[in-house]
Amino acid sequence: MTEQIYDIAVLGGGPGGYVAAIRSAQLKFKTAIIEKDKLGGICLNWGCIPTKALLKNAEVLHNIKKASEFGINIKEYSVDFSKIIKRSRDVSSRIVKGVEFLMRKNNIDRYDGFGKLLDKNTIEVIDSSGNKSFVKAKNIIIATGARSRQIPGIEIDRKSIITSSEAMTLEKQPSDMIIIGAGAIGVEFAYFYNELGTKITLVEMMPQILPVEDEEVSKTLEKEFTKNGIRILTNTKVLSAQKTKDGVEVKVDSNGKEETLRAEIALVAIGVQGNIENIGLENLGIKTEKSFIVVDRKTYRTNIPNIYAIGDVIGPPWLAHVASAEGIACVEQIAGLNHPGVDYSNIPGCTYCQPQVASLGLTEKKARESGFEIKVGKYPFRSHGKSLAVGENVGFVKLIFDAKYGELLGAHIIGENATELIAELGIAKSHEAVAETIFKTIHAHPTLSEAIMEAAANAMGEAIHL
Repeated sequence: MTEQIYDIAVLGGGPGGYVAAIRSAQLKFKTAIIEKDKLGGICLNWGCIPTKALLKNAEVLHNIKKASEFGINIKEYSVDFSKIIKRSRDVSSRIVKGVEFLMRKNNIDRYDGFGKLLDKNTIEVIDSSGNKSFVKAKNIIIATGARSRQIPGIEIDRKSIITSSEAMTLEKQPSDMIIIGAGAIGVEFAYFYNELGTKITLVEMMPQILPVEDEEVSKTLEKEFTKNGIRILTNTKVLSAQKTKDGVEVKVDSNGKEETLRAEIALVAIGVQGNIENIGLENLGIKTEKSFIVVDRKTYRTNIPNIYAIGDVIGPPWLAHVASAEGIACVEQIAGLNHPGVDYSNIPGCTYCQPQVASLGLTEKKARESGFEIKVGKYPFRSHGKSLAVGENVGFVKLIFDAKYGELLGAHIIGENATELIAELGIAKSHEAVAETIFKTIHAHPTLSEAIMEAAANAMGEAIHL
């Protein structure tokens, strides 16, 4: 039995926890991190990184299929599904080893095991062999993340009815798959498996796929998915799902009409719930709501003054980059630095299917509902020089400005490299750029980013190539 005293102890080693630990060490705090599994959390092990590796495989296959458009004739090719999965796992492992190195580099003490709060300054850690150690700290940051949410009454057996984790490690490619939930996770897996040849049915309870995105963006993506053979059922509620001899049956109600869907596998991708069980919150009376820890979103302090929480465990937006930003903000405020706080109005959200989707700020509908008089600038990739040159001309850039003050309220992109292009608009919004600032900044030609310049110009009636 050992005992250590730290300035900051971080419970959870995901993109919120490990980033908080590194920033803590940089500020010369004696720091510990507790993680029951691999460092990197869901993001590096089962989410962001390995899924993007899979999606790159689908993108390469997509390019092979259309190679003849570029005068390159590839008559025969084959897909080795097991190698695709292995590459994804290898990429994940390499990134995780990188995080482990960063812990050593920054002299952060790592405790392998399940952590539980005993009191406001003590975490009990039980390792895989049942051995206990106790970590004492002046400040504790909870970063235990979240996991896939289940539909009540539907049993996930991780074979026929699976979560995103199993979808990344299947032994063989399924012939058909029902995906329940058309948020970013569901849409990305729909694209990946469809590109490989799996027959996909995508089921969404809301009126559109990617429900949080601008309506025009979602409609454009739905059109592309449908064109590529994905069956999409919106306004559709799942009534039941059960294993059968040959796979799974999913009963749905689509606009009042019941239907039974059959496939080899059903993937449940309807959201997440916080990992708050058995970590000692009840011992201290830490407030929770709907499986998430309640915090002050400026300081990330819980109702216990020296205990903080960050990342997915405190609720939406459930994004790795948000968790990291919260971790840095939390630690810097503990240190007494003047951190401005996380600007939740300027969080980029990205979906890495093809065409890619990226956005930040208000949608057009939300801006109007919020009472803004707006100017909307839109520029399509279909007539854009660089888009035509690279052979990917689906989609558009759509920018929403406040008509009174010119402030950028929202940005929405669907198309090639949308997830990279959105960063420019995040910087613009953080610096309170107006449309004129954006379109009078010279953009290199030919680049996809010129579409942003043209969309901003369009909002002011000054677009040149439209």
